[in-house]
Amino acid sequence: MTDIEIRPARPADLPGLLAFWAHAAEGTSITDDPDGISRLLERDPEALILAERDGSLAGTVIAGWDGWRCHLYRLAVHPDHRRQGVATALLDAAEARFRALGGRRGDAMVLDHNALGRSAWQSAGYTPDSGWSRWTKPL
Repeated sequence: MTDIEIRPARPADLPGLLAFWAHAAEGTSITDDPDGISRLLERDPEALILAERDGSLAGTVIAGWDGWRCHLYRLAVHPDHRRQGVATALLDAAEARFRALGGRRGDAMVLDHNALGRSAWQSAGYTPDSGWSRWTKPL
């Protein structure tokens, strides 16, 4: 879609980004705060990808690359922009980034109870990997 602008997030985007996630994303993360996002942008300024339409934030995805694996987080599209190609544009940008960095496979964090999110990821060609479970420990 030509009316969607894809670009990396900048520090000035952080306040609006947190408000956007509170409205458009499913669930919250322990790192959903200015310090967490600032650290991400300092470490990898290209990782947090935004989609804008008419100057307004329409969607986000974090395309994290650790030098070995390609991790996708926080795919979120504003309810007014869903089913209009925003998620596709974001994932195309994330996958292009990964390919340019030498990535071979993307993995996505998807909440089990998020039916809308699971459908979006499935439509993009991603499938659950039943051989793995996510283990976490707050630090």
